Amino acid sequence: MPAQANSVIIIGGGQSGLAAARAALNAGLRPVVLDAGVEPVGSWPRYYDSLTLFSPARYSALPGMPFDGDPDRYPHRDEVTAYLRRYVDALDVEVRTRTRVVAVHARPTGGYLVHTDSGDELGGIGVVAATGSFGNPYLPTLPGQGEYGGDLRHVARYRRPDAYAGKRVVVVGAGNSAVQVAYELNTHARVTLATREPVRFLPQRIRGRDLHHWLRVTGADRLPRAVVTRLVRHAAVIDAGRYRDAITSGELDRRDMFTRFTADGVVWSDGTTEAVDAVIFATGYRPDVDYLAPLATLDRGMPQQVGGISSTHPGLVYLGLEFQRSFASNTLRGVGRDAAHVMAALAAHCRPRGLRQKPHAPSGHLPSTSPAQRAAGGGQR
Repeated sequence: MPAQANSVIIIGGGQSGLAAARAALNAGLRPVVLDAGVEPVGSWPRYYDSLTLFSPARYSALPGMPFDGDPDRYPHRDEVTAYLRRYVDALDVEVRTRTRVVAVHARPTGGYLVHTDSGDELGGIGVVAATGSFGNPYLPTLPGQGEYGGDLRHVARYRRPDAYAGKRVVVVGAGNSAVQVAYELNTHARVTLATREPVRFLPQRIRGRDLHHWLRVTGADRLPRAVVTRLVRHAAVIDAGRYRDAITSGELDRRDMFTRFTADGVVWSDGTTEAVDAVIFATGYRPDVDYLAPLATLDRGMPQQVGGISSTHPGLVYLGLEFQRSFASNTLRGVGRDAAHVMAALAAHCRPRGLRQKPHAPSGHLPSTSPAQRAAGGGQR
């Protein structure tokens, strides 16, 4: 059944899309969520098996539904997936799974047409691009890379360490995922963490409290990118001490980044050549929004937006972009604030057309919130 022309089409059913759906209901909009997967839980089931959140459960929830269980534990990947299942079950919204969006076009009369891989065409007054970035991993190209015959992959395709038992492995990157994966692989393989600069760390606990407590009470979680980049010049790994100790002691080998690939390995910065079985790049992601190409709103693949609101197309908004509005924008704990912000703008765009409905109270554990509560947002990774 086609979506009604005054629907708001939310592309992506992960944490950003679900936060968008709830914020849309609170703003009196009629959301339809489209997700390419078999269930609307985003990329969480596809992360590596051992992944746990860096933030405790009490700071890792979407608006309207706290994490259950011990609020001070660090939830596992599978716990987050189960949480998102419960969240969508409590939302009274239309969700279409196995529905991949391939293109979005602007309608001459206003609004948008959303085209799916099954040939369906859905009309909507607004579009929310909430597909995140996991589907678009960034893999840099180094000299000789095309000649390398070993196993080369992005960390998005890494699952567990046993597949690398006894092998020589290089992990590239200085962020949380790179250090976590290198540390876990180190018990199964001969591992080197390759970075351009020494790894920097942030303590997971300060004065007996988790780092995210201090981010919340100081307001640092809400600082815009321009401020954060002045205060923090380099990426840092959140660590309770074991990663720093492993690198400092030499238990986990850390070297300056290699300069090129060879057919069977790499050339290190000191000129030595070494055979390497596998190289895993933990080098980040880029927004996965190629379906917006027909709108000509992307600049070298990056959305043209301010705070998640398109600067080129009225009625187009984004969620889940890194530093979209703050340090926490693309996390479970921060996306709710951004969702309330962009939905307020989208509702204002729709209002002249008489397309707002009475604000709707989501079912289950998701009571409708007041404007002040919505502005405060919700509290992850």
